[in-house]
Amino acid sequence: MKRFFNLSAVSVALVALLACSFARSQEPINVEPTVADGMKWFDATQWPVENKGWNDVARYFDRLPSRAEGVVTGGVWTNSRFSAGEIVRFRTNADTIKLRYKLFSADLAFPHMPATGVSGFDLYAFDDESGCWRWVACNYPRKQEGEVSWISGMERKTRDFIVYLPLYNGVDAMSIGVPEDAEFTATSPRAQKPIVYYGTSISHGGCASRPGNCFTAMLDRRLDVPVLNLGFSGSACMELPVAELMAEIDAEIYVLDALPNMFPEMVAERALPFIRKIRETRPDVPILLVEDRRLSNTWIVPGQQEFHKRNHAELKKVYDELKVDDPNLYYLSADTLLGEDLDYDATMDSSHPNDLGMWRQCNALEEVLRPILEKVRAK
Repeated sequence: MKRFFNLSAVSVALVALLACSFARSQEPINVEPTVADGMKWFDATQWPVENKGWNDVARYFDRLPSRAEGVVTGGVWTNSRFSAGEIVRFRTNADTIKLRYKLFSADLAFPHMPATGVSGFDLYAFDDESGCWRWVACNYPRKQEGEVSWISGMERKTRDFIVYLPLYNGVDAMSIGVPEDAEFTATSPRAQKPIVYYGTSISHGGCASRPGNCFTAMLDRRLDVPVLNLGFSGSACMELPVAELMAEIDAEIYVLDALPNMFPEMVAERALPFIRKIRETRPDVPILLVEDRRLSNTWIVPGQQEFHKRNHAELKKVYDELKVDDPNLYYLSADTLLGEDLDYDATMDSSHPNDLGMWRQCNALEEVLRPILEKVRAK
């Protein structure tokens, strides 16, 4: 039986409160700056980045290890060079914060997604009064490399900051600048096990207006759990080499959300071996299977509705077969991923969520992930 997760008005209020529960105290890391023109600059490659699954990478902010090249498909490898989901942490009492960066690609924006989402660096600060992480600034990328003033005029008090890195671009270089008389401390990633989220362009971040608005980033803040973003745009098709790589990560939960890139026949052929490959290494870690969202114009294109029904049915068959002997397998229906309003204003192009759709998808996922986390931690 499919489970449907709906947020009542009370639940929505609770979600807003829980979004403020994100732990912020991390261990300090000593990083020596370079000083120029009254500013201290700290190279972000000199301390660990959060939501990065492997250290044996070709470029510091790559999402897969260098040994994956030639093993995973070309599409997966290309997308793994983008820094989606990764976080840089620091603490400062500066009133001004600047950013120096060099991006991997000169393609800063897409026709359907702004440069702030594709190539932007998204800055959040912890607000002691509200107990929440709150948005501060996102740069407006106009060129492949440069120096920008992120924010100025802040009150001089010590705050914790996080930076979400670009969703659809890679980072070759990144430095954070503060005035020479300001305090600055690089801070460590959270040490807890991550949620490993495997998915398509939607999970990758399309089409959030900025990195912090990707639903995986929202889940990260709401659940206070690192979320390792393994969204590979147009390329998540449940290939076994990806399952083997995922199983290397000691995850708290695995989420498999690849159906938007797959056909029913492909789901029937690949889903079962993919799950079993993870289970060879991680027999007891919860796995959540997610149906693909329905394209928002299916109401007027009957063939699309039939496609979704067949895709969902094939995944449900796999779930029903494995669930008999696997109590740590879970299932999320697609019916509420983008909300239940009939106008479906939650997508950009019928497929990819806009910011409203990202928020709704986060709501649906949080409602099933939170009790799984509670169950795991109660053991």
